[in-house]
Amino acid sequence: MCTLIAEFLSAQEFHVDTVHTGPRGLAGAIEGAYDLVLLDVMLPVLDGFHVLQRLRQRTMVPVIMLTARNDESDRIAGLDAGADDYIAKPLRPHELLARVRAVLRRTAKRPVAMESVIAVGDIELKPHTREVWMDGAPIEMTSFEFDILDVLMRMAGRVVSRDELAAVLYHREATPYERSIDVHISHLRRKLETGSGTLIRTVRGVGYQFITAEEDEK
Repeated sequence: MCTLIAEFLSAQEFHVDTVHTGPRGLAGAIEGAYDLVLLDVMLPVLDGFHVLQRLRQRTMVPVIMLTARNDESDRIAGLDAGADDYIAKPLRPHELLARVRAVLRRTAKRPVAMESVIAVGDIELKPHTREVWMDGAPIEMTSFEFDILDVLMRMAGRVVSRDELAAVLYHREATPYERSIDVHISHLRRKLETGSGTLIRTVRGVGYQFITAEEDEK
């Protein structure tokens, strides 16, 4: 189905890229300069609802959800999570084309990027300049460290899986024996946890959590 959709839209003079897992789709949608995302609900590792939730924390790129489910609660969940439209499979190609064009018309003037200063406690992260400040002083970061901190701070208080981090950093899922993310996390802790207690908590077997003031009090 993915191949057929890509071929059909390409014939209508759209440039189409395809991926087949949630983490890779999330990374591509965040980092690519796309006008629209067609997002299937049934994806491995991260399903479409989770991908959309993470996506809306980073960008307002238009999203049309695709699903074999025709339940009203699923449609409402997708729209409430930030989808611009929702189509149940099996798809009718010309209806899909009409909906793609309608969403693009509606969102043509909508800013895609959601850039602002992200502040949690004493730490400020500035996406535009890729700077990190703590207690008013700049903190030097590598590119990977900045990207990891960006994800963790945007989702402060919630656990971010290693697969999600690998999707942003490497455009793929994490492997069981991969230690690079752990090394970057260790470097971040040394730079940020200077007498201020734990800021990045390890959730064994799952991932990492940036601690908010509310979480720190628990």
